[in-house]
Amino acid sequence: MAARIYQPARNAMQSGTAKTHHWILEYAADASRSVDPLMGWTSSTDTQAQVKLQFETKEAALDYARDNGIDAVVTEPKTRKPNIRARGYGENFATDRRQVWTH
Repeated sequence: MAARIYQPARNAMQSGTAKTHHWILEYAADASRSVDPLMGWTSSTDTQAQVKLQFETKEAALDYARDNGIDAVVTEPKTRKPNIRARGYGENFATDRRQVWTH
């Protein structure tokens, strides 16, 4: 049974980092998916692919995988670039702005 351990990335549509501070253990799919001929839904006989376990730390996830005999691969998260503009959008309307802002 193979699994991967990773820290989820932030939502691309938001600047916040909620739901990115925990680690996920997710099983790899053992069986391929098939299309139901009547309804056209995609289905699979592999129920482990539906399981996602959350852990507070990477070490806790690795300990769980080791204790249960799961071959786990850890994917390290990529770090964010530092903000280029410290003040952001509000700086456009600041009274202490150094240069004139016009359209």
